[in-house]
Amino acid sequence: MNTPPRVVVAMSGGVDSSVAAALLQEQGYEVIGMMMRLWSESGRQDDNRCCTPDAMAQARRVAALLNIPFYAVDAQQVFFETVVHSFKDGYAQGITPNPCLTCNRSIRWDFLLRRALALGADYMATGHYARLRRGRLRRDRLRMDRLHRDSTHPDGSAIQILRATDSGKDQSYVLHVLGQEQLNHALFPLGEYTKPQVRELARKFGLPVAERPESQDLCFLGQEDYRTFLQRNVPGIQQPGPILNSQGEMIGEHQGLAFFTIGQRKGLGLTSQRPTYVLAKDLKRNALVVGGADELGQSELVAWPAHWVSGQAPAEDENRAQVKIRYTAPLAWGWVRLLPEGRIRVRFDEPQRDITPGQAAVIYVGEVCLGGGIIQS
Repeated sequence: MNTPPRVVVAMSGGVDSSVAAALLQEQGYEVIGMMMRLWSESGRQDDNRCCTPDAMAQARRVAALLNIPFYAVDAQQVFFETVVHSFKDGYAQGITPNPCLTCNRSIRWDFLLRRALALGADYMATGHYARLRRGRLRRDRLRMDRLHRDSTHPDGSAIQILRATDSGKDQSYVLHVLGQEQLNHALFPLGEYTKPQVRELARKFGLPVAERPESQDLCFLGQEDYRTFLQRNVPGIQQPGPILNSQGEMIGEHQGLAFFTIGQRKGLGLTSQRPTYVLAKDLKRNALVVGGADELGQSELVAWPAHWVSGQAPAEDENRAQVKIRYTAPLAWGWVRLLPEGRIRVRFDEPQRDITPGQAAVIYVGEVCLGGGIIQS
């Protein structure tokens, strides 16, 4: 009798990871539930959306209903040292970091994956909306799809990350940090489903989280504004400075560059006859540069270090592709040029309004996520 493959499902107490566990059990996998206890500020344990006592209780209920083992893993210290530190340091340096990228790279698909493998798991699954293509890459005329074929996959082919069927829920952007070693052990059961279909599956399986609302906030902030968190946890983050228009004229004063992001309109404290937006943050002068909507667009960015899902850079130095500059941004066409020292330059066909240092520029050819890098300038 063949032993079914063992999979650890990273559970959160929400509908997505719960349905992922139920689907994999239905497909014949031996399923184990695992949930991380993440860092929260002292006295604010109920604020962390990923691991509140209620969320932990919901995950346990789902595991009991499915009759699968369930483990809680203490990840508080490593989460604080990696995700929270990089979040605070990024804002202190004047950029707008995306902690979900750090979490997926260092916590979920390193720290947690290693614990799953220690339990003898063949795979780890999450409730992310993304798809994987295993097997040999299809050859076509798109130059960026001609990737190096060497990988750790048994048949010698690269495993590809594909955009989810539900374009409104696609999370391939935050998964572009994964490589072949992680993808060999990854399963994304929800990639072919829409969110309404997932909720319907939850009802079909009788899961108590079927109607549980989604969290749109950073997990360790809860509903708190990130500015309040920074004021409390980053000494000296409030450094007042000038607000300049694009001609260099001082038109106001800000209370700290960390409290603003590119493209921001509200909360500038300015009186103007036309809408005014943040155009740039001048770190050397501690100045916030603002202007009208017609001044927002930028046609070029440079990102590094480059990370390629296949493990190898594209064969051509310059390639036609679509690029996403934020998790919620639309795909935008442009030319991607590979530069020395693992840098990437993107020239867009049309100016992009919210190119923001600290966010990722993620590159796609068709439905395939090739990789990306952190926007530096």
